[in-house]
Amino acid sequence: MDYVYETSGVCSMEIRFHLKDNVVTNISFLGGCNGNLKAISKLLEGFTVEEIESKLLGNTCGRRPTSCADQLARAVRQAYDGKLNPVA
Repeated sequence: MDYVYETSGVCSMEIRFHLKDNVVTNISFLGGCNGNLKAISKLLEGFTVEEIESKLLGNTCGRRPTSCADQLARAVRQAYDGKLNPVA
């Protein structure tokens, strides 16, 4: 299923991704640090929710208490737990 997560407290505005059987693919960010977020998307292609969380959850950006990477970890967990509705 495809998901769109509206971020909070970071430069990117939303994260789009596909989740099937705990595997995350097709990650893309709207806004934010374009080159870095493209790299993150490529590096995490095919990772599980748990793998993404273990690497990115709690990562901060500057003085912010979160980051685009942290927001991605939160997004995939919410989708996996059924707390984020898929897009049609």
